[in-house]
Amino acid sequence: MNSSPVQPRPGNRDGSPELSIIIPAFNEERRLPKTLEHICQYLRRHHDIGAEVLLVDDGSNDDTAKVVDASKNRFPQLRLLSNGQNRGKGFSVRHGMLKARGAFALFTDADLSTPIEELEKLLAVLRDGYDVAIGSRAVDRKLIEVHQSAFREQAGIIFNGFVRHVTGLPFQDTQCGFKAFRSDKARSIFEQQRTVGFGFDLEILFLAQRQGLRIAEIPVRWAHDPATKVHMIADGMRMFLDLFAIRWNAAMGRYSGSVPKQPASNCARE
Repeated sequence: MNSSPVQPRPGNRDGSPELSIIIPAFNEERRLPKTLEHICQYLRRHHDIGAEVLLVDDGSNDDTAKVVDASKNRFPQLRLLSNGQNRGKGFSVRHGMLKARGAFALFTDADLSTPIEELEKLLAVLRDGYDVAIGSRAVDRKLIEVHQSAFREQAGIIFNGFVRHVTGLPFQDTQCGFKAFRSDKARSIFEQQRTVGFGFDLEILFLAQRQGLRIAEIPVRWAHDPATKVHMIADGMRMFLDLFAIRWNAAMGRYSGSVPKQPASNCARE
């Protein structure tokens, strides 16, 4: 990173930042330096965004924590949270979201497969009155810069069909790891979240719709990283199980919050 630190920018009147960026990380010592440098430079360019960056270490057994500690002097907005042991991506995002101090909160993958610059699209709709803004690869596939294999893409489309059928969610892409929230509306969602693995996206969107929040699905740029930690077969099966667990939890009354009469009317694609 550059030697000059990124100076913290003013956020809300109470001293809290406008934005929290949450990055779940498990054994990310190789990818993190580039990711943190990219976010650092982005925040340096955008002086109007008062931000904090929460790196959630999910029990890494490499030097992930050391990379973060080494960056703090030059990147004062950066905070390290630790799960203590490997708990899963969903647990890590929940941990970060419940510790976030910003008026808005974004979670993004450690590989920045969606460039941090796409944040501006999501913040625009949140500032326009939406409660949740989710990045989507499927709304405009021309924005995909590096595609997954044809098999993985087709499997994703099929899985999305099951998601729509089982949960009633209307979105074309529930799994893109780039989602932003109004923090005051998001807290109750993440407090209720039970899924700790990769299927957590389904649950938080299900809960958001259940509570009648306004959700926008926004096309974003995205590039597949061959070093992805999502295992096509094993994690795919777990997400299918999570899908039915969400419906079961709802049927058993394990989620609080009301169900809107017309949930789809609260959703939009840009």
